[in-house]
Amino acid sequence: MPELCLLRPDHAPALLAFERENRAYFAASVPDRGDDFFARFDERLRALLAEQEAGERYFHVVAGGDGEVLGRVNLVDVADGGAALGYRVAEHAAGQGLATWAVREVCVLAAERYGLSVLRAAAALDNPASRTVLTRTGFTVTGETRLPHSGRPGLTYRRAL
Repeated sequence: MPELCLLRPDHAPALLAFERENRAYFAASVPDRGDDFFARFDERLRALLAEQEAGERYFHVVAGGDGEVLGRVNLVDVADGGAALGYRVAEHAAGQGLATWAVREVCVLAAERYGLSVLRAAAALDNPASRTVLTRTGFTVTGETRLPHSGRPGLTYRRAL
């Protein structure tokens, strides 16, 4: 059974492997992180952990029994009782309900541990898997949008906690 963990420094090797191994897979549906992300990974991770420590963002990994990172679920732009949700799952773990499980778990954490009352999300129109995860986990469509990093058409979602 996978485990949802708040990001820690010791996740670095497995997280970097996850990002490298799934780079092309992720780039098919979200903008590529770029070579600089990988070249400066340790520096970027330290910055993320500092933002997490300050309560500005919460980064989670979905870890397999062997410590392998199977996915990420993040809460960003934390303010005024709300946050934006983002997630990604490894290609070999996709389609098995892992993202749905992890998003449900993060919704509980968001309310009970982080004191949030609402989550926002967005998904591209051409990403039915992501839209299904949001619908299955209680998010409702609030409108249409152009996704900020790609300009692709998408839908915005909201879930009260």
